Amino acid sequence: METEKTIDTLNALIQINNDRIEGYKTASEETEDADLKTFFSQLKATSVQINSELRAEVSKIGGTPTDETKTTGKFFRVWMDVKAALTNNDRKLILDSCEFGEDAAKRTYADVLSNESGNLNSEQHAMVRDQYEALLADHDKVKEMRNVESETH
Repeated sequence: METEKTIDTLNALIQINNDRIEGYKTASEETEDADLKTFFSQLKATSVQINSELRAEVSKIGGTPTDETKTTGKFFRVWMDVKAALTNNDRKLILDSCEFGEDAAKRTYADVLSNESGNLNSEQHAMVRDQYEALLADHDKVKEMRNVESETH
C-alpha cells in the first residue's frame, strides 16, 4: 500500500533525526567547551523541529511515528568516537565525527528525495526538501567549524 511506503519513508527520516538528537545531546553533555555546548544544542534543535513536522505528518496519514534510532553498527561507533574525542577534548576529532554523522543524515535525505520521491506527495516532498536544506546548512556549519579547527592546530 502506498500509504505504508510513505509512512516507512517518513519514519526513516524520523530515525536519522532521532540519531542526531541523541548524538548531539550526548556531545553537549560531554563537552566542557561552552561554544561547543551551544553549537550542539543548535544542531539538536534543528532535528527536534524537523521531527515535530515529520511526526505530525506520519500521524496525519494514519501511521505511528517511530521512536527508534539507528544507533547500531557504524552509526553507533561514530557517536562513540565523538564521546571519546570529547573525553580527550580534541575539538577537531569531535567535529570530524560530527561531520561523519551529518554526512549520514545528508545521504538519507538525498536518497529519499531522489529514489523514493514517488512515495511522497508534492506537499510532503516540499517539506522534506526544506528539511534537507536545513540539514545541509547544519552540515556546512560543522564542516566550517572543523576547518577552522584544522587551521588553528
